[in-house]
Amino acid sequence: MRIEQLQAFIAITETGNFGQAAKKCGVTQSTISRQIQSLEQDLGLPLFHRSTQAKLTLGGEKLLPRAQRICQEWGKASQECADLMAGRQPELCIAAIHSVCAHYLPPILQQFCLDYPEVQLRVTALGSDRALKVLRDGLIDVAIVMNNRFLTTSAEIELAVLYEEQVDVLMAADHPLSKLKKVPLLELVKYPQVVFKDGYGMQRLVQDWFANQNVQIKTAMELNTLDAFRGVIRQGEMIALLPHKALIDSYNDSTLAIRPIAQSEITTGVNEQRELENVLTRQVVMVTTSDRLMVPPIAHFYKLVQNMGKSIDLKTSQLVSR
Repeated sequence: MRIEQLQAFIAITETGNFGQAAKKCGVTQSTISRQIQSLEQDLGLPLFHRSTQAKLTLGGEKLLPRAQRICQEWGKASQECADLMAGRQPELCIAAIHSVCAHYLPPILQQFCLDYPEVQLRVTALGSDRALKVLRDGLIDVAIVMNNRFLTTSAEIELAVLYEEQVDVLMAADHPLSKLKKVPLLELVKYPQVVFKDGYGMQRLVQDWFANQNVQIKTAMELNTLDAFRGVIRQGEMIALLPHKALIDSYNDSTLAIRPIAQSEITTGVNEQRELENVLTRQVVMVTTSDRLMVPPIAHFYKLVQNMGKSIDLKTSQLVSR
């Protein structure tokens, strides 16, 4: 059974004969006849009494209201798909990590609103793991998160690397580590640390990095907002490892200090030194699905973010040098 057969069936009931129905459907009368014959074969019963005027049989009367509903739903679905591909969608939903929402997205969101004023933007700050989950569940269109190759390698996933940034140490302005220009790993582990809650990529990144260095992190507290991090860090000897863009609001705060992590460490043995296995950085990526990139507003937003990403490395370098 095809939708054209049902449309032909309805056209005949509305016009009363096959010839008028053919004109209404824009096909020949022989085509209409073949469509009805095929439909009758599929159903196993006649739909019309063949006479001077096409009159519904009992089977045709049973089919008519359902055929009308099917064709109405098909029309709505076809129009919605056409609107989608034409860029006529009511909203664009984005989830991003907190620092991206605060410092990276605002100019992009403003430009998108100018380009697509009829599309309502819905932006939510989420941890990386949660953002990727709601993307997989179809609840958002684009996620901007820390890269996690275990969650972003599906065949339908489209991923663009935006930037990579170094992770630094946030501490109170009078913290003992603030006297150092760079903080050695063996000094880091002496102090209790504030980390992001489970489900945030930064928690996993920091824990894995310490594990790779064969040292134990002293986790004292888990939080999920940057304001909470700053508030707790000001109070005493706790420290936090946070990326540059998450620290932008902290550089001008006289109650806080930021120091980079030293890249070499003293190990056991006299005068023996080794390089850290890797410098602690995070990679921020934009993730969507290939089918969503066929939709004009989503593709446009994706392009705007990519273009912004091309200049972010320069801005990050300037920030590091401050």
